[in-house]
Amino acid sequence: MYIVTVAFEIKAEKLEAFRAQMVANARASRDQEPGCLQFDVCADPAKPECIFLYEVYVDRAAFDAHLAAEHFKEFDRTVAPWIVAK
Repeated sequence: MYIVTVAFEIKAEKLEAFRAQMVANARASRDQEPGCLQFDVCADPAKPECIFLYEVYVDRAAFDAHLAAEHFKEFDRTVAPWIVAK
């Protein structure tokens, strides 16, 4: 098993757009990647600009396949300008 966590800080004016893109990316990962076992998108109501991901893959190769997936590459290109910190 291979676990990945990611913490994002998002520009306030892009928060809703980021959330929509992130949820779509998470869904595509779960639906299209057999090696993706879990993909949770979490937000703290007290800090809405902070988004936390918890991802579970069968192994490192499955995570590498995720990074190579076209849906991930498109997501990454789209949201990159909206991210304050990662």
